[in-house]
Amino acid sequence: MITYHNPVHAQHQGKLEMFRGALVPCFEVPDRVEHVLKALQRRPFGPILAPEAFDDSFLATIHPTRYLDFLKGAWAEWVALDPTHAARDALPSVWPVRTLRSDVLPANFAARMGLFSMDAGTPLTSGTWAAARAGADCALSAATAVAGGARSAFALTRPPGHHAGADFFGGYCFLNNAALAAQHLRDQGFARVAVLDIDYHHGNGTQAIFYEHPDVFFASIHGDPSTEYPFYLGYADECGAGAGLGANLNLPLPRGSDFVTWSGALTHGLAAIARFGAQALVVSLGVDTFVGDPISGFTLRSTDYSQVGARIASANLPTVFVFEGGYAVAEVGLNVVNVLQGFVQAA
Repeated sequence: MITYHNPVHAQHQGKLEMFRGALVPCFEVPDRVEHVLKALQRRPFGPILAPEAFDDSFLATIHPTRYLDFLKGAWAEWVALDPTHAARDALPSVWPVRTLRSDVLPANFAARMGLFSMDAGTPLTSGTWAAARAGADCALSAATAVAGGARSAFALTRPPGHHAGADFFGGYCFLNNAALAAQHLRDQGFARVAVLDIDYHHGNGTQAIFYEHPDVFFASIHGDPSTEYPFYLGYADECGAGAGLGANLNLPLPRGSDFVTWSGALTHGLAAIARFGAQALVVSLGVDTFVGDPISGFTLRSTDYSQVGARIASANLPTVFVFEGGYAVAEVGLNVVNVLQGFVQAA
C-alpha cells in the first residue's frame, strides 16, 4: 500500500475551539498524523511518498469557486482587520440560519465566515489553506494510484475532510478529501464508486455532496445523530434523493456500542456496497470509534481494527483510505495501522 503523507499538515494548528460552552485546546492536533507516521515506519508495508501537486480545477469538481476563494484569502483578510489577529485564530460567530439569505456574498468578513461554516469548533489558522490544500493533493494522489492499478493507497493528512460540505467548513474539516477522491475515481473511468465512512461522527459533508448522485454510493456507520455531532444529518431515513435515491445508507448506532454491534453494521454496509455494484471504494478512516476516544462513544479496541481492515478487504475492490478522526492521540497510530495492515494481509 502506498501512503501519501501531507508534508505541511502541521501548518494548521488551531489554538482553541468552542466545546460545551467553553473555549478549550483543540482536540484535532498535528500529533495525530505524526503518531500514524511513526507507526507506519515501525511496521512498513509500502512506500511513504509526498503527494503529486494537482491544479485547483480538481478541487472545483467538488467545491465552488467562491468557497475556495474565501479559504485561500481568509487568513490575510482576518489579519488585515486588526494586526493583533495574527496571534489568534478566526472562529465564526454568526450564521445564515432559516429565513436568512445565503445566496448573497457579504462584504463583511465575519458574515462570510458564518456563511461558509457550520460550527464554532473549527478554527481557521494562518496555515489552514496550505495544509488543507496539500491534503487534497494526498487524496487525489491516492485515487490516481488506485486508478492506475494499485490495489490500495492511503492519504495520511489533516485537517480531516468528511464534515466539509461543498461550500462550508466545520467539524475540523475544510476540503472534503474523501469526496475529492471518489469524484477523481469517477473521472478516471470507474462507473460506480462507493464511499464507506467508519468515523464515529457521520460524514455529513460527503453525504450531502453525493446525495443526488446515482453513481456514488455513500454508507456510514456512526453515532446516533440525535445525541452525537453533527446532529442534523445521519439518520437512517436519509436514502438519497432524485437520481441518487437508494444510493445513501446511514447506520446510526447508540453510544456505548461494542465491536459485535458495530461489526454487524459493517456487514450490512459492505453488502449494500456489493449490491450497488461498486467498482472502487473510498474509506473515510476514522478511528474515534476507539474505547478511549475523548469525544466519542463506541468501545472498539485496538485489536478489533485488524479485523476491520480484513473485512474491508473482503469487498475485493480497489480501495483509497483517507484519514479522518481519532483523538486518543497516543493510540491513533496503532489503531490506524492495524486497519491498514489487516487490509493488506487479507488482500
